[in-house]
Amino acid sequence: MSERTTEWADGGNDGTRGVAPHFDEVIHAPIRLRICGLLSASDSVRFDVLRDTLGISDATCSKHLKTLADAGYVAIEKKPGVARRYPITWVSLTGQGLAAFNAHVEALRQIVAGVMPDPAEPRYEKAR
Repeated sequence: MSERTTEWADGGNDGTRGVAPHFDEVIHAPIRLRICGLLSASDSVRFDVLRDTLGISDATCSKHLKTLADAGYVAIEKKPGVARRYPITWVSLTGQGLAAFNAHVEALRQIVAGVMPDPAEPRYEKAR
């Protein structure tokens, strides 16, 4: 199985168990959280598919992707279109982005479960 495969129905590992929880303000914004969730399920996604799935405008999608890219969480690559004259933009989570997303998901699980954070650890990182 690839590292992005999830197995929830049988109680298997979804890639976040055993990950040190870390609340990440960059990822936590609702649209960026949804972007990371969609990207974590595949190797890469076309920009237009991502935009349409989220139901947001080009500008909104670009803005949130730029924030994630500036943090090193996503890679954006333009590839030549096969049947089109213009390049197609592909987006993928980086290794750092996948690790940050998994840590954020684990932090959210702990919040939902009512687990108190270790007072020695910072509660969350400030937005970049």
